[in-house]
Amino acid sequence: MTLDEAAVAQYILETFPGVETTTAYGYTFYFYSADHRLPFATMASSDNEYDRVSNLDRPGVFRLNVGVSQPTFQALFGTAKVDIGSYDFTALDVIMPHPDYAPQNFICVLSPSEATFERLRPLLAEAYDLAVRRDNRRTKQDG
Repeated sequence: MTLDEAAVAQYILETFPGVETTTAYGYTFYFYSADHRLPFATMASSDNEYDRVSNLDRPGVFRLNVGVSQPTFQALFGTAKVDIGSYDFTALDVIMPHPDYAPQNFICVLSPSEATFERLRPLLAEAYDLAVRRDNRRTKQDG
């Protein structure tokens, strides 16, 4: 069974404390705390002038994007530079490097099934933990 966008959003907001969101260009951005510099995850629910690669205008299709650590990204896709041309970014329920933000260790999946989302839960937790650590470092520097 495929999860819908609302179920994924609910999971993120209920699981990770201190998460704030904002929306723009058909994306929902998930940040830790009020410092909205770098999201740890985003969801895109429609194509826009900057992003048409996933054909998100299909009914019920959305793309979850998650920023993981470099070691995790490399464990998933190898240590060589990822050839994004070898991926079908319209494929549903497949964990892939992000079409634009793979160099920043972002992964993506379109309309994940429950089984795939189980694989994503620890990746979302890692992305959240990275955001918390980044915020804590910034707070110490500014403090």
